[in-house]
Amino acid sequence: MALTIKPADLSDPAVVGLLATHAGHCEASSPKGSCHYFDVSKLKAPGITVWAAYEGDTLFGVGALAEIGEADGEVKSMHTAAAARRKGVGQAILAEILAAARARGYTRLWLETGSNEPFAAARALYARNGFTPCPPFGSYVYDPFSSFFTLDLMMAEA
Repeated sequence: MALTIKPADLSDPAVVGLLATHAGHCEASSPKGSCHYFDVSKLKAPGITVWAAYEGDTLFGVGALAEIGEADGEVKSMHTAAAARRKGVGQAILAEILAAARARGYTRLWLETGSNEPFAAARALYARNGFTPCPPFGSYVYDPFSSFFTLDLMMAEA
């Protein structure tokens, strides 16, 4: 799969639709109070960059990096279209996020994802990339439906 990763156009109906699919996946897999995805309006906030992965004109995935401190970022809204799963889309987007975080001088990344079976592939992706489990961070609190991870960018391979 020859992917092109570029900043997402948050007014593009395909991007908005894939983000809505992500929200639906989260809501179908976890109780409402346990869903922490960002909708399009939150993704438009300053300090957040969203990327989209395309093969030709077909959108296959999205992912975002939110600044949560002077040297920290949070991975948000990672989602791969069902037709493109297990083809490297998530890895490609995550690689873009990691490169951007390093370029911004971040020293640590954080993320929250689901703890149940529908999020197993996401947890495996993050573990393969050096993320390790951690306690809730920022404004998150313990939730049995959430898994929290962190990555020390100073220790991780570039």
